[in-house]
Amino acid sequence: MDRRTILKASLAALLVPASARAAAPVIQVYKTPTCGCCHAWVDHLRANGFAVKATDVEDTSPYRSKYKVPNELASCHTGVVAGYALEGHVPAADIKRLLAERPKAHGLAVPRMPMGSPGMEGDRKDPFDVILIRQDGKHAVYRHYGA
Repeated sequence: MDRRTILKASLAALLVPASARAAAPVIQVYKTPTCGCCHAWVDHLRANGFAVKATDVEDTSPYRSKYKVPNELASCHTGVVAGYALEGHVPAADIKRLLAERPKAHGLAVPRMPMGSPGMEGDRKDPFDVILIRQDGKHAVYRHYGA
């Protein structure tokens, strides 16, 4: 390469923010093979800069147990990133906040499958909460989304 090409490439690299140059966290997702909303949630994660490794399983409940997601917060798929559980249709913005704040918690959950959450888009948009699953077994609202 000539000097001009090297200089242009170096300047271009400097213009890209460090956060964009960092490797995207990999989210491991356990989902059933026939669930369309699970595929849509994976697409949402990828569109928001996450690398995703999706694994089809017959039953996601063993993964909920393994990652300490209470049954009352169950949904249709379980993800894991940086040691945190992600149960259900958790928005990418909340995952990014979780990774930035690093609270002492098991993870986040969006119980059931609320319409309007990532992967459940459609004509209706229901209010829903993103729940923080604390290490003491209790949980609290991490973020509320209105209708």
